[in-house]
Amino acid sequence: MIEELRKIGLSDLEARCYLTLHEEGNLSGYEVAKRVSVSRTNVYAALRSLTDKGVCRAIEAEPVLYDAVPIGQLIRLLKADFEQTAANLLEQMQNPVRTSTSFYNWQGERALETAIRRLIANADKSIVVDLWSEDIHWVEEALLEAENRGVEVVLITIGESHTPLKKVIVHERQEAWNGAESRRFSILCDNRSALIGSFGKTLRLTALESDHPSVIELLQNGFYHDVVMERIGQDFAEELTAKYGSHYEAIIGPYKGLLE
Repeated sequence: MIEELRKIGLSDLEARCYLTLHEEGNLSGYEVAKRVSVSRTNVYAALRSLTDKGVCRAIEAEPVLYDAVPIGQLIRLLKADFEQTAANLLEQMQNPVRTSTSFYNWQGERALETAIRRLIANADKSIVVDLWSEDIHWVEEALLEAENRGVEVVLITIGESHTPLKKVIVHERQEAWNGAESRRFSILCDNRSALIGSFGKTLRLTALESDHPSVIELLQNGFYHDVVMERIGQDFAEELTAKYGSHYEAIIGPYKGLLE
């Protein structure tokens, strides 16, 4: 809860004071200080700041008492402020005209999580995500939100998944893949924005974001290949296994050395 309150602009101490007053209102600064085990000087400063921000209310008494603004009212206020600020920014700042494509590198868990949520949140029509089943938690919530707003979402997983997303293609995981140092992933939004990267224990989390046509085409071709092969596999599984092996070894075998 503290972390969530910090995301809306409260300091650690302000968040603790707000939670204390949310649980029990009409407390003096002294009583709040006792409950959060912080000096009265710091608590009084935090309470003044919360009052200035409109997060808490002061009740003129002797001593002054403090009460938390109900969380529902606070959230609606923050939403209204954000929407007004966003509208002002969109009106006053136009997206620059770009004459060339770009490549951006993201490193670390927080940067990668933010990039994933931003790309998915800005998709208008379609999202295609391809990753290992154990990494679905990185994208599932954002994808469900996208589905709810009418975006067509397709999730392709390596390994069985248990997600409520509507369109999921599952690839059987081969035994040889379990020792891989990294688990690659890709996200394609509206056929114009792409994120390619990898998760793994031995490698730092990294991803490449790009709108370059060759990257977009690469992911499109991969998606078409997945869809076609999934359908062919469903319709002709026994014939394919008999002719080419359970994992198409007869086809892939002569070329394995090229990629090792």
